[in-house]
Amino acid sequence: MPRNESAFPTIRPRRLRRTAAIRRLVAETRVHPADLVLPFFVKEGLSEPRPIASMPGVWQHTVASARKLAVEAHRAGIGGLMPFGVPETRDATGSGATDPDGILNVVTRAIREEIGDDLVLIPDLCLDEFTDHGHCGVLNDDGTVDNDATLERYAEMGERLAEAGADLLGASGMMDGQIGYVRSALDQSGHTETGLLAYAAKYASAFYGPFREAVESQLKGDRRTYQQDAPNATEALREIELDVAEGADIVMVKPALPYLDIVRAAADYSPVPVAAYHISGEYAQLVAAAERGWIDKDAAVLESLTSIKRAGAGIIATYAAIDAARLLA
Repeated sequence: MPRNESAFPTIRPRRLRRTAAIRRLVAETRVHPADLVLPFFVKEGLSEPRPIASMPGVWQHTVASARKLAVEAHRAGIGGLMPFGVPETRDATGSGATDPDGILNVVTRAIREEIGDDLVLIPDLCLDEFTDHGHCGVLNDDGTVDNDATLERYAEMGERLAEAGADLLGASGMMDGQIGYVRSALDQSGHTETGLLAYAAKYASAFYGPFREAVESQLKGDRRTYQQDAPNATEALREIELDVAEGADIVMVKPALPYLDIVRAAADYSPVPVAAYHISGEYAQLVAAAERGWIDKDAAVLESLTSIKRAGAGIIATYAAIDAARLLA
């Protein structure tokens, strides 16, 4: 039967892609600057910011430059800040994490003083930056991480960060029971308003390398006995379920792009907001390829963040937060 050239096809989806304005109008997924959280690093003893070689555009900050960064982040309209501390000295139990004058507590207080309640402040609740062995907790004599002794350290660290002005604590250590234990400690010490962002599904990933340079990690070996194994998805949902039951206010999947299926599953299950961490290795890949002229960095960043949002994350931690917010504006 001859085709009627004037009538075929009648259904033309391309009509809704014809102009940028039409595409904006029918967009199913939107990333907003307020969805974005900026992780950043503050190093004790620095006199000026220091660039991180494996993360071009990202710096180890001084407390003073962290204050300026917080103001810049607020002006860009992003949702929050996630500081990580880099101490001058470390020991087996990470004592700098619970020192009121330790770098993470100092910068948390400084940023709270600088910006008030204008940004959500989410310092990292973990010992790995502060231990001389680089693990996320206290070690047994045989070199394995002592889960329950580590919970005691997390509870004390959480109390100090709450006193310093944290809105949420980024509980990233992947110890069994950490959310319930820290929640109880916070409540008993009067910090009932301090929330917990649980790194509920944190995988033992090959993409963490640049982060470890940024925090000058002392880790030898790996963290596979407590972080999740890449092949496992059902296990991630169990971890999320446990953290929600223990009192997590937000759950997070880390990394983001290699685990978008987990982000989607978390969003389908979770009764609390879901976050995803667009981590150092993911960011560094984009920057490195862009520096070589292989991709358009800005377009690739926005596409990556959109895919994370489309998968179900309402909150995205990314080193590109300020740049992305300006592009979105």
